[in-house]
Amino acid sequence: MSDSLQYRSALDEPVGRPAGELTIDTPEQVSIRFPIAGMGSRFLAILIDTLLQIAAYVALVLVFALVVSAAPKSGRGEFARGGEKWLVAGLILVHFVMYWGYFTLFEAFWNGQTPGKKLFKIRVIQDSGRQITFFEAMIRNLIRVIDMLPSFYLVGVIAMICNRGHKRLGDLAAGTLVVHERPSEEPMWGGTGPRTITAAAFQPAQAEPDFLLQHHAAVTLPADAIARLSAADLNVIDRFFARALDMDLTTRAQIAAKLAGQMTTKMNVDAPKEINPERVLEAIAHQLRVQGGNR
Repeated sequence: MSDSLQYRSALDEPVGRPAGELTIDTPEQVSIRFPIAGMGSRFLAILIDTLLQIAAYVALVLVFALVVSAAPKSGRGEFARGGEKWLVAGLILVHFVMYWGYFTLFEAFWNGQTPGKKLFKIRVIQDSGRQITFFEAMIRNLIRVIDMLPSFYLVGVIAMICNRGHKRLGDLAAGTLVVHERPSEEPMWGGTGPRTITAAAFQPAQAEPDFLLQHHAAVTLPADAIARLSAADLNVIDRFFARALDMDLTTRAQIAAKLAGQMTTKMNVDAPKEINPERVLEAIAHQLRVQGGNR
């Protein structure tokens, strides 16, 4: 089983795959698909971001107006030459931060999203499906100046039309994509500490549907069965939980069931059929850590 994600673009496969999707093969041999954002949602997102920038500019202009009115004047009622230079330098710096830093900093440190992108549930990711870093955010937004030429992002729109990934020049240079966010759920187990694993604490309510199985379900796993697993198996479980919130609920349930089946088969025990597979994986990971620490 590979330790890293394998990337396969649905856009490059002429048969059997719909266009407009980023397909990622996980080490668990399950494909995760990200719908690629089109020009409509991206235009609305940039519109919101532009309005926010304009509002920030207006606020800054008012601040600078107050600074100018309070600044010392020469005998002719004008700025002293030194203060005038500092004012111009400050305006240039603020414009650079607002124009370039707004997108770069938000995308680098806010899960690939600006406020506009978050509102329309799209975000920027690497071509590999991983979250973008500051480097990718910087590259794609430095080239935003070219994408905007001659006006209204005409160069960027032409570039998006010419490739099926809807990439503008900044995306092509940085190796990024804009995709729709996948629905996610909060973890059923909200704690961060070790779970208590006892014998028969689970009594499913008859009226409760399968997908709402109690997250306090307990799992008993024999120590000799856990001993058949290795650190690599624990790593696979940890990778699953690290990416779980980026998966849609159906894919997440399929991967969890498959992983739980693989682990229990390797341990030579029967998988608890009435318990959510994610709870089984949590119990396995917990006991692996406990037994590993006692060796």
